[in-house]
Order: sequence, then structure tokens, then C-alpha cells
Amino acid sequence: MRFIKAEKVTFEYIRRDEDGNVEGINRAVDSVSLDVKEGDFISILGANGSGKSTFAKHLNSILLPTEGTVWVDGMDTKDEEKILDIRMATGMVFQNPDNQIIGQVVEEDVAFGPENMGVPTQEIIERVEESLKTVGMLDYRKDSPNKLSGGQKQRVSIAGVLAMHPKCIVLDEPTAMLDPVGRKEVIRALRALNDVEKITIILITHYMEETIYSDKIFVMNKGKIAMEGTPREIFSRVEELEEYKLEVPQITKLAYELKKQGLRLPDCVLTVKELADALSR
Repeated sequence: MRFIKAEKVTFEYIRRDEDGNVEGINRAVDSVSLDVKEGDFISILGANGSGKSTFAKHLNSILLPTEGTVWVDGMDTKDEEKILDIRMATGMVFQNPDNQIIGQVVEEDVAFGPENMGVPTQEIIERVEESLKTVGMLDYRKDSPNKLSGGQKQRVSIAGVLAMHPKCIVLDEPTAMLDPVGRKEVIRALRALNDVEKITIILITHYMEETIYSDKIFVMNKGKIAMEGTPREIFSRVEELEEYKLEVPQITKLAYELKKQGLRLPDCVLTVKELADALSR
């Protein structure tokens, strides 16, 4: 079942001078069309300025298209009467977890969204416990967020969105400010949400390694969809990705260079195990 449909979405920023006069127009998103099925794990890649984060903000009505249409769970994001329903269906997680965490205690922070939705107290308690357990943070429920690592804070941010029972979570560069350990923690949590809870995940990132388990990858360049396909299809096009200022995962790049030197390897290797198996054969 289709959950998100974007049809020829264009978004333009108006540039103004100090006096408020229009200096020009920047087209950040340029006629983007894509479909996301319920339960998909989708990654959107792109260099800085490619339009991926701007497009992500269209998926729960933070931004509205200048042209074109976005449907979320059958609802037009431009329909003002549906904005709350759209935002309940599609939660957003941003780069900096410190900007999303507002509670003094972890469980209070996770409870904030459901409380604003008017969820009954007993159900809030159950949702908080369920959400923290899902992201592996239940043991920290009484802790101050200030004592947590970056990866732990981001998992609390995800739990706060989960407690609102969305069908989909859109994550805009959620690991950009984290160390490698924190990045792995967050991606592991996202994969579990998708595999076990069947929550649709849309991951906006420029870390290639985070996307290898996606159902589909979209690559954006200059506001347009430049490439789309499975991880194996996308990462087999090493030179094309490099033209868009993107690098394939390190293990994929290593296998690519070894193959160029004459080793008989598959066209696209995504994991260390795949490369080890291919070399041993």
C-alpha cells in the first residue's frame, strides 16, 4: 500500500535584500516525483545543497510545495484541515537531538508528544515504556538527558516520536552530529523499528554505510532525483556517484578498486562478509 506520493514537487525560496526587495528565486526542489510504500525503508542521499533536507520537510507539512503535490497516507499536505493528522502519521527527527529534547527527565520528554495529543494518562505511561523499550533506552527513563551520549539522546528523540504512534518516521541527517558508535546505535534502532514494528522509515543522510539495508535509495542532485534503485544498483555506479560528490561505502570502494586491478569480484560488494566470501572463493 502506498504511504507517500510526491508528484512533480517544486519548492522555491525567494531571496530578498535588506529592504525586503526580491533579489531572485532559488529552486531548492525541482519537479521531484517518488512513491513510498507502507513498511518501506527508504534512504535519500545527496551532497550539501542537493535539496534532500528541503524535500524532507515537505513530508509532514513543515514546507508546502510551490508547485506539485505531496500526499501522506492519502492526505494532501496543502490541506490545512489535515495538517495535524499528517504530522501524527509522519513524525520528524532532526540533526541535533538537543533541539528536540525539552524534558528534564527522559520519560517526561518522551511523554511530551502524547500529552499534547490529549492521550489519557495511563496510555501515556504505557506508550513511554513501550517506546523507550523499542529503542533500547528503558533503563535510562529516570535519567537526565544531559547525562546521555549523543547516540542515546537521538534514540530518546526517536522514542518521543514513536510515543505518538506514527506510521512513518522521517529522519533528516539524524547521525550528522554523532560519533561512529552513536551512528551505529541509531541505525540499529531504525532497522529494528522497520523490521519488527513495520514502521516506514525515510532516512535523509550523506553517510553511505547507513543506507546499505534500504529497500530503495534516491539520490538527489541540484534539487532533482538523479538516481534511484536498490543499494546494490546504486552503489555499482561508483563513478556516477562521484560526479555527484558522493562516495560509495568504503568496503564497496575497496572491492571496486580490487576488481579494476583484475580480481574476479562481483559488480557491487556491500559488506565486509561479502568481500571476504568473494576473496576466499
